[in-house]
Amino acid sequence: MRDSEQAALFTKIGVKSRQFDLLDLPETMAAAFSDCDTVIFTACSGGKTGYDGTLNIDLDGAVKTMTAAKLAGVKHYLMVSAMGTADRTFWPQSGIRPYYVAKYYADEWLINRSQLNYTILRPGALTNDPATGLVTVDPDKSAGKSITREDVAEVLVQLVIKPANEKIITVVNGATPILKALA
Repeated sequence: MRDSEQAALFTKIGVKSRQFDLLDLPETMAAAFSDCDTVIFTACSGGKTGYDGTLNIDLDGAVKTMTAAKLAGVKHYLMVSAMGTADRTFWPQSGIRPYYVAKYYADEWLINRSQLNYTILRPGALTNDPATGLVTVDPDKSAGKSITREDVAEVLVQLVIKPANEKIITVVNGATPILKALA
């Protein structure tokens, strides 16, 4: 992570975090990962950067962390991607096509080139609503299209505890408790 204030918050709740810059070289990042079992990639360039930020963070930054994780011997890599990433017909209507292009190719790199044990989590649109603890995994077209950030965080915690190896999981808020939905 890049933000020292955010790192301090994680430390306060007992989570080990490492600070590094996604623009660094993979070898530099690997040092930060040296004693980690799991890397969770949640970085996003956000809506305020141009295409260059999207490419540097959401694509190249992701790929470099995969390379760093491999160099450091990380056992599991958790990628937070996005619902709709695999559907190229969705990209133009999303309003953030470059983001989906970057996420698509980062996911492809993870699956086909990284040689890492991975899980890709593709949440629906993120909301700041309070956690519900209820989700739908791999929703059909009639399901909701959003999920709270807190529920995504809980899904990630559960995937660290019990990895879903070599899987792509799409998740939105729904009616099933998280543990049961992931079982």
